[in-house]
Amino acid sequence: MTVESPLPLYDVPTARKTILRRPPWDEAVEQPAVRRAVAAVFGPDVSPWEAVRRIVQDVRRRGDEALRHWTERLDRVPVASFRVPQAALQEALNTLDPALRRVLEAAADRIRAFHQAQPLHAWLTQALGGSLGHLLRPLERVGVYVPGGSAPLPSTVLMTVIPAKVAGVERVIVVTPPNRGYADREVPVDPALLAAAALAGADEVYTVGGAQAIAALAYGTESIPKVDKIVGPGNIFVTMAKKLVYGDVGIDGLAGPTETLIVADGSANPEWVAADLLAQAEHDPLAAAILLSPDLAFIQRVQQAVAQQLPRRARAEVIRLSLQHRGGAVHTRDLEEALDLANAYAPEHLALAVADPWRWLPKVRHAGCVFLGEHSFEVLGDYLAGPNHVLPTGGSARYASGLHVGSFMRWIGLVALDPETARDLAPLAAAFAQAETLEAHAAAAEARMERSGQSAVGSPR
Repeated sequence: MTVESPLPLYDVPTARKTILRRPPWDEAVEQPAVRRAVAAVFGPDVSPWEAVRRIVQDVRRRGDEALRHWTERLDRVPVASFRVPQAALQEALNTLDPALRRVLEAAADRIRAFHQAQPLHAWLTQALGGSLGHLLRPLERVGVYVPGGSAPLPSTVLMTVIPAKVAGVERVIVVTPPNRGYADREVPVDPALLAAAALAGADEVYTVGGAQAIAALAYGTESIPKVDKIVGPGNIFVTMAKKLVYGDVGIDGLAGPTETLIVADGSANPEWVAADLLAQAEHDPLAAAILLSPDLAFIQRVQQAVAQQLPRRARAEVIRLSLQHRGGAVHTRDLEEALDLANAYAPEHLALAVADPWRWLPKVRHAGCVFLGEHSFEVLGDYLAGPNHVLPTGGSARYASGLHVGSFMRWIGLVALDPETARDLAPLAAAFAQAETLEAHAAAAEARMERSGQSAVGSPR
């Protein structure tokens, strides 16, 4: 393994044991940095899970009083009122730098148009006797968590609120932590985030973050209403809280560190690939930026480009840590092996920087979002390409999908059989019930086996 380059080089067996091997999700909770953060507030004998459990239970028990306590203790920003006045959202939009407003509006338009195009509809069939199908109903109340304490993310506001509103969610509630940089303002939140909330159509915004915000959305307080589902990314404490409240409220998933895997051949531009890797690594020291390529000479050109570009990046130290511990380049036998490794890894973002990306697309089985060709680079997906940037991480792309309009809807089964079909099926149901030793079930079916007393509800009028 080459150690001189900021982008380490791995062979496939070594990569499988290191950067392509994910530790269990719960191990992230035991990281030294997480332990230190908990010890600073709760003492060294309290585990991260116990700390989050205490916060959640306290908010559930004491409501707003607990929210104020934990906000001042953890965020160190006193908040007189959690609710951001709707007028403040519109004022933030009206006073936003015109160039930035145009960017947000362009992004909002593309995200909205993409999500409006998603095919969702109720359906009925009369092919099985009477009518069977699915009703489609939006959730009533959705809570959106938007990180914003140190790096406000107006893009996440657009990516979460807009599809919820497209789905028809009646009440979309945004929570975001107070920003210390704006502590002297009446609303301690970055104006771009508030402007994005106005553009996206958020119904309410509250300045509260962390595990306490998740608890408030899950159980409700005097100020913040209980919701049906919580979506949006957050740090490890937010994710632990979402896991704790799941079942009492729906969640979109458990967000881990962000990750991009690039499969490239010698036709790719090494400068662009290097830039994309640095962009991914910039997020977090735990972010994963990985290149898979069968072309060793190309990998070396990417390594050189990374070394040249890295000193010019403002977050160079974060990038360096990410590349050293979670990222790297993997020299594969061929593109076939690269795609096999990609499927096993199931990345949040998968970029195919190859000569004919459409040829290789059928090989892709597991990914949060696929980017075909070098002009479809991942940063566009972060902001305004169209598909959602709230995506499955940590290998959960094997079974989970990114946020979409259907994430905010429920399919409700519909059964309206005609009398003849019900009479024909009743003996089968009764036999099934007897096999399961559920005598009352069987009796209910047997009662329908007679021809009398039928009601015709099999077809819609």
